[in-house]
Amino acid sequence: MSLLDLLTGNTSNQVAEKAENKFGISRNQIIALLAVAAPLIISYLRNKSQDAKEAEALNNALDKDHDGSILNDSSQLEARESEGGSILNHIFGGDKQNVENQLSQNTGISIDKIGPVLAMLAPVIMGYIGKEKQQNNVGAGGLGDLLGGILGNASSQAQTQQSNPLNDILGSVLGGGQSQSSGNPLNDILGSVLGGGNNQQKQQGGGLGDILGSFLGGK
Repeated sequence: MSLLDLLTGNTSNQVAEKAENKFGISRNQIIALLAVAAPLIISYLRNKSQDAKEAEALNNALDKDHDGSILNDSSQLEARESEGGSILNHIFGGDKQNVENQLSQNTGISIDKIGPVLAMLAPVIMGYIGKEKQQNNVGAGGLGDLLGGILGNASSQAQTQQSNPLNDILGSVLGGGQSQSSGNPLNDILGSVLGGGNNQQKQQGGGLGDILGSFLGGK
């Protein structure tokens, strides 16, 4: 299953429904957040996996706790929300508050809800990675390539399939992170697409702010 399939398939709809009922947030906002958060989390994990100890820890966590069953069992979403908070703390570290602020500004989800919603999404994203790891029989040493391949395939798929606005969102997010200019996913993805130049991008057109605005405002 590609990352785009995750965003447009049954799992995404189940997550959006659960979050909509719990937090009073529109489904489109949840799906848009997932479209930005998933590649961001994967990018952070890819960078961490360049360190052998981090790769081993991630490999063990995926084997132990993230077999992909959550993708077909929506009852796990709320049950694992507290676990999701711990996942985010480890992945983002000191960047966590900045990530939440940026995502809140660009999806319209209030800052008091963005953390709990991300905590619900994090185990889903980890479950997706764990399932891909199992299917590709990858160990700790191959995680970086696996995660990079997920992002690369999603970027290619988003660019070749233009009929779904989620493709535009994912393509814009991944397009901002492909240069690896700083080695920091927050700068490469949020910084270049959502960050300091966001107001200017909105004025010029074509930025993720415009894409999210049309996606969230039009439906």
